[in-house]
Amino acid sequence: MIRPEDQILVIFGASGDLAKRKLLPALYALEQSRLLPEGFAVLGTGRTSYDDDSYRRYVSEMLKQHDDSSQEKINSFINRINYHTMDPSDEGEYEGLKNKLIEITSKYQLPENFIFYLATPPSLYDKIPCYLKNCGLTREDKNKWRRVIIEKPFGLDLDSAAALNQSLHSFLKEHQIYRIDHYLGKETVQNILVTRFSNGIFEPLWNRNYIDHVEITSAETIGIGDRGGYYEHAGALRDMLQNHLFQLVAFVGMEPPTVISSEAIRNEILKVLQSFRPIPYEEVNKFVVRGQYMRSSIKGESLQSYREEGAVDDESKTETYVAMKLFIDNWRWGGVPFYIRTGKRLPMKVTEIVIHFKPSPHTLFCFGNNGYKSNNQLVIRIQPDEGIQLRFGMKVQGAGYNVQDTSMDFYYRDLTDNSMPEAYQRLLLDAMQGDPTLYARGDVVEQAWRFVDPILRRWKEDSSFPLFGYSSGSWGPFKANDLIEGEKDQWHYPCENLTEESKSITL
Repeated sequence: MIRPEDQILVIFGASGDLAKRKLLPALYALEQSRLLPEGFAVLGTGRTSYDDDSYRRYVSEMLKQHDDSSQEKINSFINRINYHTMDPSDEGEYEGLKNKLIEITSKYQLPENFIFYLATPPSLYDKIPCYLKNCGLTREDKNKWRRVIIEKPFGLDLDSAAALNQSLHSFLKEHQIYRIDHYLGKETVQNILVTRFSNGIFEPLWNRNYIDHVEITSAETIGIGDRGGYYEHAGALRDMLQNHLFQLVAFVGMEPPTVISSEAIRNEILKVLQSFRPIPYEEVNKFVVRGQYMRSSIKGESLQSYREEGAVDDESKTETYVAMKLFIDNWRWGGVPFYIRTGKRLPMKVTEIVIHFKPSPHTLFCFGNNGYKSNNQLVIRIQPDEGIQLRFGMKVQGAGYNVQDTSMDFYYRDLTDNSMPEAYQRLLLDAMQGDPTLYARGDVVEQAWRFVDPILRRWKEDSSFPLFGYSSGSWGPFKANDLIEGEKDQWHYPCENLTEESKSITL
C-alpha cells in the first residue's frame, strides 16, 4: 500500500477518553504497520495542561497498557507527538494554535496539510470549524489541503442535523468534512460489498425473488455504565439504529455502484435511504417496539435496572432496546421486510446480518421431526468472530431422507495470523489518504433523520406509547416477536437467554 502524503493530525480533546482508548492506539498500530506518512506529526490539544515532554510521557504510559511493544518502538512513535494547551471554545486562543502548527511544520519539514479531529463534545462541532476558518486554518490551495473529522452524534433530529450541516458548510466544503461512523471501519462491513459484487453465486439471488427477509442485530451485554447523562438524551434509536444499523441496511440493500469510488458508493447508499417506506406517525406502534432493561439476576449476579443507573431519571422513558420492521420500496426489494434491532444488556455482544432465503416451493424431504421447511441463511458476522456462515439442509446419515441444518463457515482469522485491524485504524488511514467512502455524507445523515423523525415525535408527544421492560440477559421484549411476519418465523438468536427469568411488562 502506498503511504499517504506528509501531513499533521491535530486532535482536539487529546487528553480525553476517545484519544486514549482509540485514536492514539490506532495511530501507533498504523506506524508499526508502516502505514503512516513518512513525514507525519500529531498535535494534541486540550484544556489539560501539558507540554510536549509531559504529554509524550502520558502517551507512552498509556500505550504500554495497550501493547506489548518495546520502549524503543514506543519512543519512535511518541517523537512524532506534540501538545498545545488551549480552550477550544475560546476563539482568542486559535492564533496560538496556528503558531504551534507553523513551529511543527518547520521542525519536521512538513507541508501545511492538516487533519483536525474533533474528539470533543458535540457543542463544539460548529464552533471549532468557525474559529479555524477565521484564523485561516481551513483555507486550501493546490499546495495544501485541510480536513475535519467529526464524531457522532450528527444532530439529535432532522432539524438539528440540518442546522449542523448548514453551519459546517458555512465554514467548510463538503469534501473537507469527514463524519466518522466506526461501524463502517470494520473489515466485515466492507466485505459485504465484495461478497455481493465479486461473486456470481450471490448477486443473482440478492432480491425479492429469492430473499424472504433480512435481519440485522447489534447486541451488547453491558448496560449504559457511566453514560447516563448522554444516554438519557440519546437512547438506542439515536445512538445505534439511526446511524450504524441504517448504514448496514444500506450496504445490504444498495445497487451495484458503477465504479468503486467514494461518490458512487455514497450515492447508492443515499438511494437506499430515500427508498425507505415512511412510517406514518399514527402507525409507529405497528413497526417499532421499544424496551428498557429491568433489574434481574444472571447466574447469581444481581444487575440493576436502567432507571437505577447514575444520572438517569427515576421514571425515564428512554429506550435501551429498539426493534423495527422497515421496507425498501424499490424494484429489487419490494415487499421484503428488513428487521433491525439493537439493545443493551442482551445475552451476548454480537453484530450480524442474516439473509433469510425463501424455502423451496415444494417440501420433498422431512426436516427434523416436524416436516418444517428449512430456509437457507447467509449469516454475516461483523463482531465477534468476524466471518460468514452459509446454512443449508443436508441428509442425516442412515435410512430415509431426514434432513438437518448444517453450515459452511469462514472466519477472517483463518486468512492470516495477524490480528484484525481496529476500525479506527482503517478510518484514520482513509482520512489521511483523502478517501471519504466509509464516512457519512451530509445528505445521507439528513435522510436517515428524516425517516426516524416521526418515530421520535410520536414517542415524545404520546405519553401512552408503550415502553416494554425486559430482563437483563434476555433478547428483549416479547412484543418484538410480533414484528416478524409468518406463522413460524422468529428472530434469529445467536445464543440462548442467560436470565432465569424472562419478564416483559409495560413500564
